[in-house]
This record gives sequence, structure tokens and C-alpha cells, in this order.
Amino acid sequence: MYESSIIEALVTSLRAEIAGMAPGDRLPSVRDLVRRHGVSPVTVTRAFALLAAEGAVVTRPGSGTFVAPRRARPGDTPADTSWQAVTLGDRSVDTARVSHLLGPPPPGAIIMSGGYLHRSLQPTKALAAALARASRRPDAWDRAPAAGLAPLRAVFARLAGPGVAPDDVLVTGGGQGALSMAFRAIAAPGSPVLVESPTYPGALSAARAAGLRPVPVPADGDGIRPDLLAEAFAMTGARLLYCQPTCHNPTGATLAHERRRQVVEVARANGAFVLEDDFARLLGHGAPLPPPLVADDRDGTVVYLTSLTKPASPSLRIGALVARGPVMARLRAMRMVDDFFVARPLQEAAIELVSSPAWDRHLRALAAALRERCAALAAALALEAPGWRVERIPSGGLHLWVRTGRAEDAAETARRYGVAVDPGEDFFAAEAPGAFLRVGFAAAADPAELAEGARRLGAAARGE
Repeated sequence: MYESSIIEALVTSLRAEIAGMAPGDRLPSVRDLVRRHGVSPVTVTRAFALLAAEGAVVTRPGSGTFVAPRRARPGDTPADTSWQAVTLGDRSVDTARVSHLLGPPPPGAIIMSGGYLHRSLQPTKALAAALARASRRPDAWDRAPAAGLAPLRAVFARLAGPGVAPDDVLVTGGGQGALSMAFRAIAAPGSPVLVESPTYPGALSAARAAGLRPVPVPADGDGIRPDLLAEAFAMTGARLLYCQPTCHNPTGATLAHERRRQVVEVARANGAFVLEDDFARLLGHGAPLPPPLVADDRDGTVVYLTSLTKPASPSLRIGALVARGPVMARLRAMRMVDDFFVARPLQEAAIELVSSPAWDRHLRALAAALRERCAALAAALALEAPGWRVERIPSGGLHLWVRTGRAEDAAETARRYGVAVDPGEDFFAAEAPGAFLRVGFAAAADPAELAEGARRLGAAARGE
């Protein structure tokens, strides 16, 4: 018999013996096993080594070989991942701040949180048709250019304004990916970034993940205040402002006409960039929206960000950055490091979608539906929760910004009443100046469900 076969036979015999023993029991000595099985000491030693490698036995020099503690089967005991806290160290990704944006809602809850359209508001038929047409293109699965397909870059250039060329556009995997890329490309880790107060919590998390320090700049009903913006630049030495000048999230405010020029001029005077997040460009409620800041920028001060995701579908992860000069070269280089390019079939589907007559019809219908829902929710909240105050009726977007006037966690209370809303404190880079909720009107199934949501919020406000 070959030596390997002898060892295997001995290991099999010892496994059967171990199965009937308790953890910590001592196995027979090498001498005993040599005598019992008629093998050499080397064979016994090698068999013990194989069993130790399996975790079946523990060998203690000078004491002998013992049955190892039983391994728990998967699911028997919780996994111990506590070691990761030491390895990971300080947290740069603020998971708590953004977890509710994508987390599961309570069972049976009415969804008035998050930033996406309900399925009934999405152009599902047009999306399916666009994807089907895109899949039939002979080059649909070819590699895409790093900057994005030329027809799609042209679409975003037209959206940004007449002064923007397709070569100024970099196609991205949605708006959040564009935010992350822009923060890392423009500002060095450890540096400050100025933000409106309040602002989009996903931007705060992306900035912190990039190693930046968000510094809040107060805003009023006309948007961010240019006088305080100039002071913030002077005090911090920041070289980047992140802002949402049109249908601001969460307040719904649109930057006043005279302030739009002032904000860009203040940034330019301080040698700083403006990262303009124009998320609501295609979410207007019917009235004309002012042109983006980038439309009048000739010196590359404004880096512009927009997306097709919110007006279409959460899974149409297509956005764009518009930039001029060395910052665009840096963004393109970062794209190559991050992921090379956005998947071509998705880009082709986006081109098919926005080039079809169905897209314009969808945007008109969406504007009417959002306007109706916004007005209905505002009226229902005034009736059901008269102690709350809707700060303004926005001209676009998906949310109302509501001052509750109560210090306790109104969002958590609302969840107990079966409504998911966004807690206001998540939207502030520092301490919140009051108690707020962001209440959405686009994620609910229909106006009737919105009305029921408002009724539940009123009951939560009264503590019934």
C-alpha cells in the first residue's frame, strides 16, 4: 500500500473516533496509534497534521493532541465582524445620513420620502421600447468612448445651454456618481467645500467620502446669500461651492435672478469653482425655469451636473458633467481610473428614449402630474397638520420642505403612523436651525394615497 493511502486510511479512522469524542478530549498518543494500526510514527504525525489543518484537532507540544472546539455551522451563531471596526478606523462615508434614502420602508407605509418617481409616473413603455431598439443595434455591446456617446453628449449640451458644446460633456453613471467624481477631481482631501444650508444629504456624504469638510452657507427664500458666500470664501479659503440654484433640494427655492450672476462672480473672484447640481431641470411643474448658471459662464468657473435618472427611472443611471479647461481633463482621467466608461447599452437606450416623441409627451404629462400632486399635498397638510408650515410651493422638483415646529424626531413618529418621510436634520452640514421634514409627493401611488399620507401625518403631529 502506498504511504499516501496509509495516511488517508488512518485519517478516516481518526475522524470516526473524533466524532464520538467531546471537544478537549485527548486523542491516543503517537505510540498507541503506531501499535494499534501498525504504522510508522511519521505516518501518525502526518495524519495529525492533516486533521489539524482541517480544524478537527489541536496539537499542544509536550501535552498531546486534543479534539478541537466544534465549528459552528453557518447560521448557528452570529458572525463576529467586530474586528473590522479596528481595521476600518475613522468613518469617511456617512452611512447613517444616507441609509434612509435607499433603505426599505416600513411594511404598509405610504412612501413620501426619497427622490424617485412612483412607477406610475415613469415612462415604462417608452423605456422598454427604447431598450429593445438599442439592443438591436449591431454595435450595442461595443466599447463606448470614455466621454460618452456623441449623440448623448449632444443631448446634455443642449440641456445645459447654447454656449455648451458636446465636447464639454462627460457622460456619467447617474447624478450621484457624477457628484462623487466631481468632488474628488476638484478639491484636495482635507479642504473645505461650501454648501447651501440646508442641502442634499447625498452631496454631504459624497463630499465627506472624498475627504472634504462641508461648510454651510445660509440661504433664504431667494437662495444662497452672496454676501455670506463671500465671507465664507474669505474665512475658509475654499475653492469649491456646491449648490442647487434651480428648485433646490430640499427647500424648493430657486436662486433669484440677480443672485445668479453674483454667485458666479464671487466664486470667480476667489479663484473657486461652482459645482451646479441641476437635478430638477426636467422636473419642472409647467412654468419656465431659469437657464443654468453654466449657460452664461465663459471662463470655466461652473462645473455643471444633471441627470436623466429622476425624470425617467431609478435604474436609468445616466447623468452628465459639463466642464471646460483642465478640470475636464482631470474628470476624464478620473473616469478612466474609476470605470473606463458607462455601459454602452444603457447609453444607447437613453439616446433612443430622449429622441422619441414619447419623451416629450412624458415630460409634459409629468409636469402636470407633479404640479397637481404638489398642490394637493400642500392643501392636505394645511388641513390635516395646521401647526406645520410648508415653506414654499416649488416650481419644480419632488418635495415640500415643512417646518414642524417640534423638536422631537417627527420623521420617526411618522414612521410609527405608517408614513415614510425624510428627517430634516439630515439636510444640514451643521446644527439645524429648526425642526423640519422633507415630504415628497412623487413616490406615492396616486393623489388618494397622498391624501391618506397627509391624514396620517396630521395624526402623528397631534399625537393621536
